[in-house]
Parts: sequence; C-alpha cells; structure tokens
Amino acid sequence: MMLGPEAIDRISARVLDRSRAAQTEVVVITTDSALTRFASSAIHQNVAERNVEVRVRAIDGKRAGVATTNDLTDDALDRVAARALEVARHQPADPDLPDLPQPSELLPVDAYRAETADCSPLTRAQMVRTICQLALERQLDGSGALTTELTEVGVANSRALRRYEARTRAGLLTVVMDDEGSGYAERSAMSVDDLDAEAIGREAVEKAVRGRNATRIEPGDYAVVLEEYAVADILNYLAYMGFSALALREGTSFLRGKLGQQIVDARISIRDDGREPGTLPASFDYEGVAKQRVPLIEAGVAAGVVYDSRTAARDTRESTGHALPAPNTFGPFPGNLVMAAGDTPKAELARPIERGIWVTRLHYVNVVKSEQAALTGLTRDGTFLIENGEITRPVKNLRFTENILDAWNGLGEISRERLLIEGWGGGTLAPAMRLERFRFTGVSDV
Repeated sequence: MMLGPEAIDRISARVLDRSRAAQTEVVVITTDSALTRFASSAIHQNVAERNVEVRVRAIDGKRAGVATTNDLTDDALDRVAARALEVARHQPADPDLPDLPQPSELLPVDAYRAETADCSPLTRAQMVRTICQLALERQLDGSGALTTELTEVGVANSRALRRYEARTRAGLLTVVMDDEGSGYAERSAMSVDDLDAEAIGREAVEKAVRGRNATRIEPGDYAVVLEEYAVADILNYLAYMGFSALALREGTSFLRGKLGQQIVDARISIRDDGREPGTLPASFDYEGVAKQRVPLIEAGVAAGVVYDSRTAARDTRESTGHALPAPNTFGPFPGNLVMAAGDTPKAELARPIERGIWVTRLHYVNVVKSEQAALTGLTRDGTFLIENGEITRPVKNLRFTENILDAWNGLGEISRERLLIEGWGGGTLAPAMRLERFRFTGVSDV
C-alpha cells in the first residue's frame, strides 16, 4: 500500500519543523515487497513485507549524525530528529563535510507500474507453476523465486529540496536441475507483465538437459562466450572496484591514472543512466540530487566515475546523483549500469571459435586486486565446450582468475541482444560477448 507523496511530505515536514540542527535531511523509504519461492518444483514460501523507514541526517557545524525509525507517530518523529542531532554532537569534526544539496532542475522518469505494485499471490503462483511444469516434464526439479516490489522514496531537507518518486521492480530467476545437470535463467523488469515465465523456464530447462553428464577438461586459456548473466556479474564487480569517485581518490580503482586513456577495446562502452529505457529507472539519489548520465568507459576510453555530494565537494565537481543513504563509508555507486550492444546475434557468437568454452553465469566471484580489475570465481549452471563454432558437450565447472581489462582487450564480438539483470542497487543491462582469451585456473567437481 502506497503512502503517497502527501503523507511522505507530512512526515518530512514534521521532522524538519522539529529539528534544531543547522541543516537537516529526511529520507523516507517505503517498501511493499512480495516473494514467492519454490523448490523441488513446488512453492514452499509465500511472504509479503511492508515497512517504512525514516532516516534523519542532522548537521551541526562540521559534524553529522544519522538516526532512523519506522514509527510514524508525531512523538517518534520528534524523537528521531532530536536523536540525530545528539549523534552529530558526539561525532568528531569532519572538515570535508559538505552542505546539504539545494534544489535543482529534475526531469521525472516513469518508474512505476501498477500491475507490479498490485501483483497478487495467485498471479505469482501461476507464473511459478509454468516453470515447475516445464521442469517436471523433463524429470527435473525447478527452484527459484519471483519477487515484486513497490518502493517510494522521498527526500527533503532544510534547504528547500523536496523529492518524491514511486518505483516498481519485478524479478524472476530459476535454477532447474537433476543429479546430472543444471540450468539457469533470470529476468528483471519494471513491470511484472514483462517477465515471460514460459520463456525463462524453457531456457533453464534446455540448459539443464543439455548439461547432463558433464566431462572434465583441463584448465587453461580458452576463447569464451560469456552470456548476459556472466557479463552482468562482471559489470557489477567493476562498479564495486572502480567506478566510484571515492575508490578513485583512495587509489583502489582500476581507473586511477587512466582517465582519458584507452583501456579496453574501442567497441566497449559502459555508462550509468537512471533514465535509460528498458531498465529500472530512478530520477534522483538518496540526497535528492538528479541522476546524471555518466559515461564510465566510452569507446574503450576510461571516461569518468560517479559522484555524491561529499566526493564532488572534495574534487570541486558537481554530484552526478549517485549517493547512497547516509551514513555511507562506501561512497557513490552506479546503480543503473548499461553496456552498449553490438551487431552480432548471440546465436552467432561461437561461430569463429575452434575450441572454447560457453559460460552461462558466474558464481562465488571475488576480487583479487581491485586496482587491476582482477577477479576470480566459478562458472555455473551451463558450461559447455565449443568446437568448430558449435556447442558440442557439457563440461565440469571451471575456476577463472582474470584481469578483466586484459580480457576485454581481446574482444571478439558483442551481441545485439541484451538482458536486464538485477544489479547491486538497481538493474544492469548487459549483452553477451565473445572473448578471444579467458584464463581458467582450475576445475570444480561440483
């Protein structure tokens, strides 16, 4: 159930009126989420959760404090305003603390779909049933989850800034498996109606059937096709390792000293854009600053990083609208990653490969060295040998250890198709890609 802009404005106004801080920020986040989880081709959990969080940031000189509550009574709002100021007064002075943002031009986005907000348990069950039936037809077990969520975000501060937006998202993922093989498929969308349960189920079932009786191959350097799921994983880790202004300043970003330089193949372009069609849009961040379209890698060149108010003030820049909720030691984060599509149909990516590996998705990914964009992890739920341009047989999962920038400098082709995959804080719109070399360093028996 939506609170709506009027109710959220009343909450913010009460806190701002009662706060005695020099500057005050109020962030109101409502969530109305529902989850249908299934395993062994049957629903085993159906839950719904509603919550409202009021986050108050009080600034007293060069000190800031944050307090939160989900009690919306006037007394509770008065107390949280006082508590935030009390917390601020016990903090050490922060010479880099900027003022809160002032109002600026904001172009709203259409981020809400009623069919997602109103999605019933019956509708979710019918979608899940479709996948389970497809799995059972092939003597497989279907598992996974279907989530629908409505979020309202309101940001107000004592410098006259006022923002409100309702956002919806839906996500469906499934792992279909037996003792011999497994398959995976996933989609995210603003509208639950855009999730094709039958197509998702068939994709996972086909992978699981094809993945039966996998054989072991020796690790080494192989040409690969990375499906959209694997590319999305890599993009999210690159965001974590290097697309933040704080990571750049602290020297942990792989972009350090490379802005303006060619770092990967010129056909690779990545941006963060909260207004991108076909994603999970958002027009402002958790400071109420309008989200900007930020080129991160443009035609292979290291183009930029994202900023919040704090990192922008340090670098004498403008915030790009990528603040996370305060208090936040992580810095700004790109939550709407978009990688440019190529011209090659996904089905044709493997054709030039004499002997290589087809990778559906990655698992247990970890950072080896963030300043080198080096990752390690495992393949999962659909790893196949490519021979003479054709997928020939399933192989045991492999461990990879790779410098992503080096791998991307050996780009073969990028698919023209892209999928929206749930990312870290938003959606990631990713294509599939062929790479001429990808380093596998071990074999998993799982």
